[in-house]
Amino acid sequence: MENTPQKKLGIIAGGGTLPRRLIRHCQEIGRDFFVLAIEGNALPDLVDDSIPHLWLRMGQAGSGLKRMEQDGVEEIVMIGTIRRPSLKDLVPDWRTTAFFAKVGPKALGDDGLLRAIIKEIEAEKMRVVGIQEVMSDLLAKPGILTKKKPSKTDLIDIKRGIGAAFELGKLDIGQSVVVQEGLVLGVEAIEGTDELIKRCAAYKRRGSGGVLVKLRKPQQDMRIDLPTIGTRTLENAKNSGLNGVAVHAGNTLIVDEEEVIKTANKLGMFIIGIEPGEYLER
Repeated sequence: MENTPQKKLGIIAGGGTLPRRLIRHCQEIGRDFFVLAIEGNALPDLVDDSIPHLWLRMGQAGSGLKRMEQDGVEEIVMIGTIRRPSLKDLVPDWRTTAFFAKVGPKALGDDGLLRAIIKEIEAEKMRVVGIQEVMSDLLAKPGILTKKKPSKTDLIDIKRGIGAAFELGKLDIGQSVVVQEGLVLGVEAIEGTDELIKRCAAYKRRGSGGVLVKLRKPQQDMRIDLPTIGTRTLENAKNSGLNGVAVHAGNTLIVDEEEVIKTANKLGMFIIGIEPGEYLER
């Protein structure tokens, strides 16, 4: 029996190294793809002339979708970080103008806007898929992933962090919190996880180092904006005096898991994949 040919993949690429990994994966397995690289977000050297692509501003998203339709794209992955856009970035083409007029207040929250974008894409007969559907090995596994294990104090902080992150996520604000000895030092908002970690260094007290907790928002679509950690997350956490990181098992992307775990072991930190429900029920 012959294998069913894979559908052509559209990659909407933001910042970080995950878009590059996805491109390399498609090249290795021979999957046809097209890249929409977001200016000011995607790495400048993400694509070259050998890769089918189009650079565009966020405000040109409508034109980008039209190009992917013309190129025969059937499935789309949205991957990589997107910084808060400037007014220049948001100057829209006519199709994007029509989109914002239609979604109205939904554009005020990250999740509402992203769900509206998915609906718009799928109205054009292109299916949005999660990165985990294309590269299944990226999601965090449950349990302790490192040599170092969380202490009793760390576990108390993790439980406290889960409760705070869960409520934060329900409000569509952020995915991460930093907790030390039961005190919430900071919650993630528009600044992102790295800046949250750096900011919390100034608020640490003497005693146990504290933990970073990252959860998927309760209402969050698994196809978009999943919590993500990489080596930089660990390095920033170490520099801010944290003991380790707890991530939502099966719902968090680990950028190059082998290297991330190696970095954590080198820094003497722990990484644990958690099932939030198990802690919230205790």
